[in-house]
Amino acid sequence: MADETSIDVSKKSIADLLSSGSKSRFLIPEYQRPYAWGADQINTLFDDLAEYVKANLDSEYFLGCVVTYRNGKEQEVIDGQQRLTTLFLLLRALYKKLEGMSDSKARTNLMSRIAPTVWRTDQITGDADRSSTLIESRAIDDDANTTLKLILETGETDPNAKDPYSLNYRLLEKRINDYAAEESLSFHLLIAKLLDNVIVLPIKADSQDTALMIFNTLNDRGLSLSDADIFKAKMYKYAGDRHEEFVQTWQDLSARAEHAGQSMQALFYQYMYVLRAEENDRKTTTSGLRKWFAEREFQRLRSDRVLEDLDRILNVWKVVINHESIEGEPWSDNEDIRQTLDILMDYPNEFWKYPTVIYYLKHHGENDFSEKFLPFLRHLTAALVSRFTISPAANSVRQQVLNLDAEILKSAEPRFDFKDVDTEELASKLHKPHYRLVRMLLKVIAYHDTEQHGLLPEHWEIEHIFPQKWDDMKFPSLSNDEVKAKLEHLGNKVPFEKNLNIRASNGYFSKKSELYKESSIEVTRRLGVEHSDWNLDDIDTRDEQVTKLILDEFKAWGLNRNGDQTNEPDKPQPTAEQAEQIRHFKELGLI
Repeated sequence: MADETSIDVSKKSIADLLSSGSKSRFLIPEYQRPYAWGADQINTLFDDLAEYVKANLDSEYFLGCVVTYRNGKEQEVIDGQQRLTTLFLLLRALYKKLEGMSDSKARTNLMSRIAPTVWRTDQITGDADRSSTLIESRAIDDDANTTLKLILETGETDPNAKDPYSLNYRLLEKRINDYAAEESLSFHLLIAKLLDNVIVLPIKADSQDTALMIFNTLNDRGLSLSDADIFKAKMYKYAGDRHEEFVQTWQDLSARAEHAGQSMQALFYQYMYVLRAEENDRKTTTSGLRKWFAEREFQRLRSDRVLEDLDRILNVWKVVINHESIEGEPWSDNEDIRQTLDILMDYPNEFWKYPTVIYYLKHHGENDFSEKFLPFLRHLTAALVSRFTISPAANSVRQQVLNLDAEILKSAEPRFDFKDVDTEELASKLHKPHYRLVRMLLKVIAYHDTEQHGLLPEHWEIEHIFPQKWDDMKFPSLSNDEVKAKLEHLGNKVPFEKNLNIRASNGYFSKKSELYKESSIEVTRRLGVEHSDWNLDDIDTRDEQVTKLILDEFKAWGLNRNGDQTNEPDKPQPTAEQAEQIRHFKELGLI
């Protein structure tokens, strides 16, 4: 029976919500992002509150949701930390303003009501312990955590401080002073309305997982907490006396990952497959990323090697995405390797990344790594593309990839345990491949050309040599559907720079060929040079040419060779007559 989760939802006034912190303090956990509200949000909140008081409505003012879960003696805030923190700052500023006003019953009453929303108070005397605030931030990336505590304790800020807590507190002080001067008759009412009539919806979950699920469901701002945020908090706890070093390393790695088009979340996902391979885990079903790392109380994150391994994984993406060179690693400047990785970048799913990263992590320090890495990548390309061509399903190679991941760590020459493909069927399907493979195949064709140096231009498009719009009278013996199908064949497509393709538009070959000649993509340039016209027969001819080119390339790269990735020639197959003789000899027991 599945574990049941419980959620407590009940609307509360600001006074009731914040004073609940005296029993279980509000905690902004390590994985949360820093406090980030600015002047716009502060002014909007204060203006809305002032308008609500001015309207003198009987209805309540709804401020939003706060999602928490009980973590020991504390309420861990999953969502709502920005408005919750601001409410504490606002109430502290209001309390300070009241302290400076003339004594009155209203002043005394309101101060006594604000105090238990900011500090722990004595149950009998009502005296506030200002050193015991009801909210604490431990957000790792927030350098001003202690500032919040000092403001709530003292009601003062460093006038030169530029952190959000100080800036917002000073702004709230100004807005309060201005309001008290301009709306003196409503000032006390504003505080009372804030405490009693401004309503929030606290959602209390019984576990962190449930709270995060609720948060991610409610949150529509694109700032959902990632698994990597949780991992950061756990690793921070395990860092011992190296907290500052860990935070700096994490921030540097996160910035470099973003520059390379990766997120920490993506790196951890790839790393999960590295660790699964180390554990010889070949199961095709896997729990979610956070649940997998959470096993044995996040034991896999306690190793000192985690950030170091993530940093090494990032090297691959620096080369693939940013085209950077890695100091001391010649493979990163190898044109053939870069071109093969560029081909793989257009594979329809992520499965190619895991064996690539695992192979790199295991072998990158070897002197002959470039000589090993290239045939491995080419074999992987041939295996993945051929299987997807035959069976274009996202999971058609999942088991084979998981097997390969583990084999890489077991053997210097890992087996590619991919089911052989029928080359005739493959050739037939390459004429009109699945649309998600077209860019890959055009790259294979382009990089096969010995005159093609470097990578294809960053911005290129799939160009239909014979245009997708044509004169119906040009092919009177064929239906529109037949012509349209022919135009989608691989033989009618080339890679073409976007700017040139825009100029070429839907023109016929005679007009476009001059633009082809301007292309820096050799296969496209040569097409413009070698052809004066282009028709459906040319598509058939080129279909055969490019199909043979791809098949020959894939065979050289390891197609249907399930042993190691070295470029051994395929063994010759016996003729029908020889096969019959072998069968006869076997029957006689001679072989």
